[in-house]
Amino acid sequence: MANLKELKNRISSVTSTQKITKAMKMVAAAKLRHAETAANAARPYAERMDSMMASLASGMVGREDAPKLLAGTGSDQRQLVVVATGERGLCGGFNNSISKAAAQKIDRLMSQGKDVKVLCVGKKGRDALKRKYGHLILDLVDLSGSKRIGFDDAQPIAQRVLSMFEADEFDVCTIFYAKFISVLTQEVTEQQIIPASIPDGAADESNDVVYEYEPDEEEILAELLPRNLSVQVFRALLENAASEQGARMSAMENATRNAGEMIDKLTLQYNRERQAAITSELIEIISGAEAL
Repeated sequence: MANLKELKNRISSVTSTQKITKAMKMVAAAKLRHAETAANAARPYAERMDSMMASLASGMVGREDAPKLLAGTGSDQRQLVVVATGERGLCGGFNNSISKAAAQKIDRLMSQGKDVKVLCVGKKGRDALKRKYGHLILDLVDLSGSKRIGFDDAQPIAQRVLSMFEADEFDVCTIFYAKFISVLTQEVTEQQIIPASIPDGAADESNDVVYEYEPDEEEILAELLPRNLSVQVFRALLENAASEQGARMSAMENATRNAGEMIDKLTLQYNRERQAAITSELIEIISGAEAL
């Protein structure tokens, strides 16, 4: 009977877990709708802004008056890696995949003799990297208090990165995040945000484009370049938010299904044990009656 009690308690425990995972799946699905809508709405603007910055950067290669945010410092020795992950777990391999990609980048840069600094956005990225790269981590940006990611969350991060660049603390900044494709697919993305990365062929295309600035080139770029940095960080946070909820929804669906399968197996085992116990008791009663 002790085995029956243990099985019954285990079935009850797994059933409670199943209720929790099912509820988490429903919550993640509700949050995913908002996060996916926000990510899709911001994507065209951010992509167009990034494309325009890349085109401008390719057109200013070699110019002495080119802004450093576009042309860079002329060196890539000092690298800043921004690792954007989630604040919570229970979302499958979402956080681990971003941290792993960032770790590979850090190892590659260090093997080339580069000076690397890491800025973590999200606790899970910090937790994954601190054991091996703790001495490289500058700070943690905690967004656990933000129920829904807004531009106000991205602006301080961009301002922090910009301040470090203006203080000549790094030459190149790269951000890691997960681009939302679908509930089942999130693509880990590595994007260079300082200076603007120049895609292959962009330099040739820029030769055919003439930009006219009004009121003044320097004045417009001074306003546009920091804004582009904020936009790209905002885009990364929105993509991450949608990817995290999609990964959590998928993980909780799998957990709910696995819990159901375990409940079925435990229930079958419980019924067999109970039937065996009843049969044993009947044999004892019949044997006792025959003895009398």
